Amino acid sequence: MVSSLLSACAASPQQPLSNNPPLAASPQPIVRQDNIQDKTSRQNIVLYAFGLIGIDYRFGGGNPASGLDCSGMVRYIYRNAAAINLPHNAYRMARMGRKISRAELKPGDLVFFNTLHRPYSHVGIYIGNHRFIHAPHTNGKIEISNLNSPYFSKHYEAARSFFN
Repeated sequence: MVSSLLSACAASPQQPLSNNPPLAASPQPIVRQDNIQDKTSRQNIVLYAFGLIGIDYRFGGGNPASGLDCSGMVRYIYRNAAAINLPHNAYRMARMGRKISRAELKPGDLVFFNTLHRPYSHVGIYIGNHRFIHAPHTNGKIEISNLNSPYFSKHYEAARSFFN
């Protein structure tokens, strides 16, 4: 009986599933793992930065509970969102990473300003659309500002990236 069932299966003609010819495999883009990690790190940095909006400015501050200054904010975000350790000093940060033009800015990159008549005296995190998040000044709070505003456009110095 088993042999008759097996022969019945073998004897039945195979019907094509479709009259259409098989599709040619389309080439898949090669995605480098480091590009995925870069994109994730950039997104994490921006999300962390948004989460700190409204936190009090405190000169020398390095954590949200007691307040943050500009370099303390950047250091805190980069360490927690992307496992990148930076110094607590805007001038020293400006010597790290890869120098990029303003046109090359992507969310998560750092923007530097001369706000105290000293090179690289202020730093913020670029979030896209000409905007950045920073800890502005004593008695202030972490906020979003526009790179194209008269003040920041005049005091803009450079941008650095830690990503591809």
